[in-house]
Amino acid sequence: MDFGKYQSCIESCHVCAAYCDACSVACLKEDDVKMMAECIRLDRQCAQICRLAASFMAQGSEYASQICRLCADICKACGDECAKHDAEHCQECAKACHRCAEACEAMA
Repeated sequence: MDFGKYQSCIESCHVCAAYCDACSVACLKEDDVKMMAECIRLDRQCAQICRLAASFMAQGSEYASQICRLCADICKACGDECAKHDAEHCQECAKACHRCAEACEAMA
C-alpha cells in the first residue's frame, strides 16, 4: 500500500500518542494528582484519537481528513493543557501534541 502522502502525519500521530501515554502515567505519580486530572484526561483522549487517525490514514480511508481535523483540535487542547504544567513530561508532551496538531491540520 502506498500511503506516502500520509507517512509524516502517521509518524507524528504515533509519536504524540506515545508521549501522551507516558505523560498520563507520569501525571499519576505527581504529588497533586487532582491538579493533573485535566491533563491526564486529555492525554488519554489525545492518544486514542492519534491512534485512530494514524489507522485511518494507513487504510487510505475517505474519512481520514475529517478524523485528522478532529485530531488536530484535540492535540492542540492537550498540548495547551500540558504546557500549563512545569513538569518535564508535560512540557515534552505539549511539544509533541503541537507538532502533531500542525501535521494533522496540514493533512486535513
